[in-house]
Amino acid sequence: MILTKYFDKFFHSNKSSGILLIIFVLVSLLIANSSLAQDFQNLLNTNIGTEVFHLNYSVSVWINDGLMAIFFLLVGLEIKRELLEGELSDIKKANLPIFAALGGMLIPALIYFSFNYNSEYKNGWAIPMATDIAFSLAIISLLGKSVPNSLKVFLSALAIVDDLGAIIVIALFYTDSIDWISLGICGGITIFLIILNKLGAKNLLLYLIPGLFLWYFMHHSGIHATIAGVILAFTIPTNTSTVIMSPLEKLEEKLHTPVNFLIMPLFALANTNITFQSEVFAHFISPLSLGIIFGLFTGKVIGINLFSWIVVKLKWSKLPAFSKWNQMIGVGFLAGIGFTMSIFVSLLAFPNHIESQEIAKISILFASVVSGIVGYSVLKFKKI
Repeated sequence: MILTKYFDKFFHSNKSSGILLIIFVLVSLLIANSSLAQDFQNLLNTNIGTEVFHLNYSVSVWINDGLMAIFFLLVGLEIKRELLEGELSDIKKANLPIFAALGGMLIPALIYFSFNYNSEYKNGWAIPMATDIAFSLAIISLLGKSVPNSLKVFLSALAIVDDLGAIIVIALFYTDSIDWISLGICGGITIFLIILNKLGAKNLLLYLIPGLFLWYFMHHSGIHATIAGVILAFTIPTNTSTVIMSPLEKLEEKLHTPVNFLIMPLFALANTNITFQSEVFAHFISPLSLGIIFGLFTGKVIGINLFSWIVVKLKWSKLPAFSKWNQMIGVGFLAGIGFTMSIFVSLLAFPNHIESQEIAKISILFASVVSGIVGYSVLKFKKI
């Protein structure tokens, strides 16, 4: 199977950024466990901005709420393109990664909830639902031609659907209180953007400038501001031409480099600065950590392959070309690399509980490393 032009670009971009992410994770861990730890934390806590427009936030908030909105803008563009003209546009081609992603979100959430339904950590049920696109594609890329291209497309599509699910979960379940006036303004801006699209406006600035106001009012509405990136993405116009690039494709191309080589590494640097303290490890074998580890490491592979097996047996879909079930199991393990999105959800799930965030981060890191190693080994040696 030949990779489409956009999937090939998407795949190789995430492959390279995944390797960079690994480096930044290691740097962040080294800083957090050195004499620079407190200075680095003070830097993350430093406020930047102005009080005039209520835009005085810490460096950490600017990264997690501001820069990550751009990350979600890119994800939204990729989802829209694939739904309209790419690998997810044909339901017969798309249904396997869609069903697999649903299983890969539902089963991990149920596993986590089974450990935590009666504990103070129950709000973190969505943490093991997410698959990290960059890391998972970086690892499968290391396998070269020993893995069919169809599996790479399957994993890419699955991760995109997975991100869409995470976005919906964040919007619906991780919002504390709503400022309805600000949300109403967001609705007005969204309608304006849709009208621009319908009128055929092609200038990206006509969308990006209102998009900044959309982010501002979304941030003040109480709904996580990163959702503004997805809403904006779905209003950017596209076309069916293979010769002329649409505004969506132009923006996607411009965002790939800063998102994959600046924003995601900065997010990793700011959010994996885990100090390995005895207090945190004392709670490592807890409902929180066990729910995350088993959710990512076992829940992902079980959910993805169970739902895939069901739809294949029902003849609603078929396996990716030239692939076998043992390779699907390997991909299922790679999907257990939660990292970026899982850490992001854990920050939202435990906003005022630093210790829970630290335990969650270590658990995500552990589960992601083990999932990556096992997934790579299964695909490399084609054995279970």
